[in-house]
Amino acid sequence: MLGAMGLGASAALPAWAKIAVQPAASAGFTAAGIADLNAKMHALVDQQKLAGVVTLLARKGKVVNLDAYGRQDASAPAPMTTDSIFRIASMTKPVVGVAMMQLWEQGRWKLDDPVAKHIPEFAGLKVKTDAGLADQARPMTMAQLMSHTAGFGVSSVYEKDNLRETDLQGMVDKLAKLPLVSQPGTDWAYGPCVDLQGYVVQKLSGKSLDRYLQDHIFTPLKMPDTQFWVDPSKTARVVRMHTYDPAGKIVAADFPIRTSPPRFLSGGGGLVSTAPDYYRFCQALLQGGELEGARILKPDTVKLMRKSVLQQGVGVDLYGPVQKGLGFGMDFAVHERPAESGLPHGQDSYWWGGAFGTWFWIDPTHDIVFVGMIQNLDGSIPGRGTPAVRDISPAAVYAALAERKT
Repeated sequence: MLGAMGLGASAALPAWAKIAVQPAASAGFTAAGIADLNAKMHALVDQQKLAGVVTLLARKGKVVNLDAYGRQDASAPAPMTTDSIFRIASMTKPVVGVAMMQLWEQGRWKLDDPVAKHIPEFAGLKVKTDAGLADQARPMTMAQLMSHTAGFGVSSVYEKDNLRETDLQGMVDKLAKLPLVSQPGTDWAYGPCVDLQGYVVQKLSGKSLDRYLQDHIFTPLKMPDTQFWVDPSKTARVVRMHTYDPAGKIVAADFPIRTSPPRFLSGGGGLVSTAPDYYRFCQALLQGGELEGARILKPDTVKLMRKSVLQQGVGVDLYGPVQKGLGFGMDFAVHERPAESGLPHGQDSYWWGGAFGTWFWIDPTHDIVFVGMIQNLDGSIPGRGTPAVRDISPAAVYAALAERKT
């Protein structure tokens, strides 16, 4: 592996230690509203619906709430802390999207490039249809790879193929032997697209994905606790995975954490992080790609990432019907039409979440960043026991705004 060892340690003071929480009123929130947000999160722990939770809320670059409540492990006394480490699963995707857009800024690839220009193994992939295999109507493009519309199926389609068995090249080799599930551009399907983006990052940069992210995102943004594994010196801060007993109460589950570099570097879901680390990533995007003098993207590139590239009639349908009012840009869902969505987030807000329940959003209309961290198996799937924190938290946050834009 190219330069993988030693990325987990950092001599810098952890980002969380530098965060000074400001009065709610200094950023246009009511103190009572922030207290209500915390009370709602704490109640879920007290009701044994969550083992613990960390939330961070910022506006206008001011952190007005950084709250840790409960325990890292429902079966042990260690308290949840603001620097507890979580498996962030698909919240890895926006990070890899930023890496891709850095290379786009350098002219290494274009949105309308055929994917086969950068992954030649995919040249001539057939499309599975009811009538048999068909040619692609138009070659899949890089913009489609960035938006889950390249024609690959959802992750469950590939369970028996074990795409992550070896390394990123092994995944490409396996997919090159399989037909696409849909014509490129015609369907939004949540599958291997961002793992493939990680492969492209490695190929175009000449660095392993872990090394590239460390050099170009984590180090510049001072994110010392974000990587594809946990340094052994930090394991006491790792949050245990949880699930539910037959009575619906939270219990610890077995789910090991990596303490050495994995062979398969999953751009689709492999990172661990903390709420303060991920906040710094989000705040940099909210500020047009720059934080504390470190620029990771140009302002216009960030705007492009949160502009939907879906074709007319294609919608985001992660866990059921198409979510009204949403588009999808470069590895982010985008709040395009608030009147249709019924969501409280501002126009052009963008977000995603992780399979184990972690979540965040960035709201450029109201200058807000929110990051939430929990750790449950099936934590993002409705009806599997995890409380609807992704609905509860924005309702409380926007109710706490003293003045809200329409």
